[in-house]
Amino acid sequence: AILAQAIASLQSPSQSPPRPRPLRARQRLAAMDSKEAQSQIAQMISFIASEATDKASEIQKKGEEEFSIEVHRLITEQKEKIRQGYEKKVKQIETQYAIAKSMAINKQRLEKIKARQEVMTKVETDVRPKLVAQSQDQAFITKLIVQGLLMLLEDTVTVRCRKADGSVVKACLPKAQAQYAALIKAETGAAKQVALVLDTTFLPEAPAAGKAGPSCLGGVALLCQGGKISIDNTIDVRLQLVMDQAKPAIRGLLF
Repeated sequence: AILAQAIASLQSPSQSPPRPRPLRARQRLAAMDSKEAQSQIAQMISFIASEATDKASEIQKKGEEEFSIEVHRLITEQKEKIRQGYEKKVKQIETQYAIAKSMAINKQRLEKIKARQEVMTKVETDVRPKLVAQSQDQAFITKLIVQGLLMLLEDTVTVRCRKADGSVVKACLPKAQAQYAALIKAETGAAKQVALVLDTTFLPEAPAAGKAGPSCLGGVALLCQGGKISIDNTIDVRLQLVMDQAKPAIRGLLF
């Protein structure tokens, strides 16, 4: 602004032309005007440079502040992303651990159940040969027949057995009739008789190695009403019943 005023003052046509001066005076005046113009120019340059420096410093300061704010924002965003990613990975690991733990527990439970079943099957398999001799025990067969009669309470009952046990079972029929009548008399006071008939259809034969198909360890099956009602009192059924009832006790002893 100062420079513009100086230039305008030098070029303004509105001012009246200076009066002619002597040559020496005019030389001194020209020298003074030149120094003054240079001084003013130097002052203006210094002022402009100072203003430019201040402006540059202000711009730099503002830029640094904006840079710091942007850096802080980016750092905060990255921290949040890292935190969320960490939480997600932690949840994934926890889920995987829970799944693996559940699978391991289920596998262990299944293995334990399988081992229990194998032991129970082995117990039943070991007992079967020992029960084969019971099919020839007349006292045992008589009790099986009487049990069936007490469940049926019929006047005529057909007794079915294995073909190999026919003679033993036939010998047990009179004893079973007598015991049945005695029990009914003792419990109810009534006189009740039952007619026992040996069936001509036989139960499957005893199990044998390498022999497939149905088998029977012995015992009897009782039928009445033309075969419509039946009681299976074979050794196989009795064994299965005992195994089912005794499972908790056997597991308690073995496991």
